[in-house]
Amino acid sequence: MLSINELTSMLSVSHMTVRRDIQALENDGKVLSVTGGVRLAARLKSEPSYLAKAQLEVPAKRAITRAAAELVRENFTIFLDAGTTSLQMVPMLTEKVGLTVVTNDFNVVGHLMEYPNIELIHTGGVVSHADHSSVGQFTADFLSKVNVDIAFIASSSWDVERGSTTPSEAKVVAKQQLLRVASKSVLTVDSTKYGKFGTFRVARLEEFDLIVTDDRLPQSAADEIRAQDVRLELVSPE
Repeated sequence: MLSINELTSMLSVSHMTVRRDIQALENDGKVLSVTGGVRLAARLKSEPSYLAKAQLEVPAKRAITRAAAELVRENFTIFLDAGTTSLQMVPMLTEKVGLTVVTNDFNVVGHLMEYPNIELIHTGGVVSHADHSSVGQFTADFLSKVNVDIAFIASSSWDVERGSTTPSEAKVVAKQQLLRVASKSVLTVDSTKYGKFGTFRVARLEEFDLIVTDDRLPQSAADEIRAQDVRLELVSPE
């Protein structure tokens, strides 16, 4: 990251010129404004392992999933996308009445197996060992046969310019199928993933009915997202 003051000194230009140039680069998706400065948008070549991700941003994930779980009503059918954010939601769902959970995440299945009051459906599909999940066309084909009230969809990278993206082509078809079968789609993703992008686009941000993220998202990013008529909820980590 470089601060505004560092850039004005390095380039021998005014603060106004630096801010104008940053805005132009941000509009092109090349940089991301942060408090007091700017950082490069980062291409995501691969994702950390599931176990590594489980240790990251836990307070933010809990806050995000607490807000997301409040959307779940009695007798709903929901989808929990594979990922450690979804796993954080599991304890918040166990007392829901008449709940059906569809998921491609094996860890979510392992935890919810202990609750016979919840109807539990795993999608099947090709196993991604790194993500502890099922991916690919088999998973998408199964999802085409279900109706979901709310799909909680994860993402490894996102921004206004490129939307929700992933470095894994195998994940795209299932996530896109979810957007077709769900009555409501919610992107649950922490702010540290904003400004990163993978090779494959899942969806534009406006294709989601709601985005829930933590309140460390830069104000400029929040303003730009809302300017696209995207519903955005910011939550405070514990």
